[in-house]
Amino acid sequence: MATCDTCGNTYDKTFTITKGEETKTFDSFECAVQAMAPTCAHCSCRILGHGVEAGGQIYCCAHCARESGHTDLADRA
Repeated sequence: MATCDTCGNTYDKTFTITKGEETKTFDSFECAVQAMAPTCAHCSCRILGHGVEAGGQIYCCAHCARESGHTDLADRA
């Protein structure tokens, strides 16, 4: 049995995720998200979808990017 890198739980159904050169072991998607998903530069929520990028930062949505001063982004065309 392997141990989850996020919560320390020992579990027989763990899985690994590799991002670049880094490989981590998890017992749930919740733990994987907490460890590997980026956070919004404005509201700090975990970004589970594509997000938006502006000024070298990643945001969960255009609203958060606008709140941070990036007025050229929109959620809809």
